[in-house]
Amino acid sequence: MKAIETELEGCIILEPRVFKDHRGSFIESYNKENLKELLGYNVNFVQDNESSSSYGVLRGLHYQKGEAAQAKLVRVTHGKVLDIAVDIRPESKTFGRHVAIELSGENKKQLFVPKGFAHGFIVLSESAIFSYKCDNFYNKEAEGGIIYNDPQLEIDWILPDSEYIISEKDLLLPKLQNAQL
Repeated sequence: MKAIETELEGCIILEPRVFKDHRGSFIESYNKENLKELLGYNVNFVQDNESSSSYGVLRGLHYQKGEAAQAKLVRVTHGKVLDIAVDIRPESKTFGRHVAIELSGENKKQLFVPKGFAHGFIVLSESAIFSYKCDNFYNKEAEGGIIYNDPQLEIDWILPDSEYIISEKDLLLPKLQNAQL
């Protein structure tokens, strides 16, 4: 697996080796020892999640606070999304900055999102299946979020606003300056 550093410390793009032949393809999507070697520390994933969404669905920007904070390893198994990770670590020199990457079933790229980041994505294909590992269990009381269109974040979601499909809950999220981190 190849690791590509982003400008946000700890947020790493992973490109697995893809083995193809006349039958199809094979990838090793996760190997605990390889990830430890790439990151320089061990991540103990305890929960796997998967969502399916249609074109224009925008989910996020979400995070878990305090002791419930989660590191995630995210990927798309079908379709294509624009994946966004925002640094919300108050002490970080890149606080409020984000990384955007296209994840797809075709390119097989993954993004490791460390603790202290808000995360979201928008579906660019007709449909998408989004899969991710978490190193901490979901905790409803520790939910946090930032509104997707906070001008301070300067996120280009690529699609026209008129095509977004956003949950009522996500439309009520605060701006970064008002978020409880």
